[in-house]
Amino acid sequence: MIRVIVSGAAGAMGRIVLDKVNASPDFEAVSLVDPNGEGMCPEFSVCTADADCVIDFSHHSGTEALLTEAVKRCLPVVLCTTGHTEEERQRILEASKEIPVFFSANMSLGVAVLTRLVKEAAAAFPGDAEIVETHHRRKLDAPSGTALSLARAIQEVREGSEIVCGRAGQKKREAKDIGVQAVRMGNIAGIHEVFFGTDTETITLKHEAHDRGVFADGALAAAGFLAGKPAGLYNMEDLLG
Repeated sequence: MIRVIVSGAAGAMGRIVLDKVNASPDFEAVSLVDPNGEGMCPEFSVCTADADCVIDFSHHSGTEALLTEAVKRCLPVVLCTTGHTEEERQRILEASKEIPVFFSANMSLGVAVLTRLVKEAAAAFPGDAEIVETHHRRKLDAPSGTALSLARAIQEVREGSEIVCGRAGQKKREAKDIGVQAVRMGNIAGIHEVFFGTDTETITLKHEAHDRGVFADGALAAAGFLAGKPAGLYNMEDLLG
């Protein structure tokens, strides 16, 4: 039985994670953390529950405080928030030297497979690279962390390429550009499309999340994966093996 503290438990994803935990014989929610949740710990530092892992679906602005407390308690963390600043990403890296930290821009196994395919296509095919991501109207960060992660995957195999978020005005596309566009509407859980195009042909790779529960499933899989792991920074690639 893996004892979990759910951070951001009053949020939309936090509630889905809690439902998944309660339905699983392998997990137990020992504490719920959310500043806006009635009857919950207002912040992680107040939570004194004995746990095996923290699953965080709150907001990236709370990353520093969460990691500081987790390091004090030698508690593994599954970070599922997005939109981190460079300073916050550096803090994640520092914390991973002392505790196991699972950090991924997207907790979907399908997106992890998509990332592998994108890198392979970017290396083998010379076409222009463009990414379009679509999410529900309530999503705060744009472009999505997943879209930026896919763009960085392309950068890994295309030396000198540059990420260009959005496109407006009068300026031609450069060959080195990796275009990233964001669409916000309705209640779409998440769609990521990656295009590679030349003058004569186009390759399209697409992942579509039909239900946000897929991200909760990935978070629980990550929590199970961290059990017994030494300090380090882990992601979906590690989970896939």
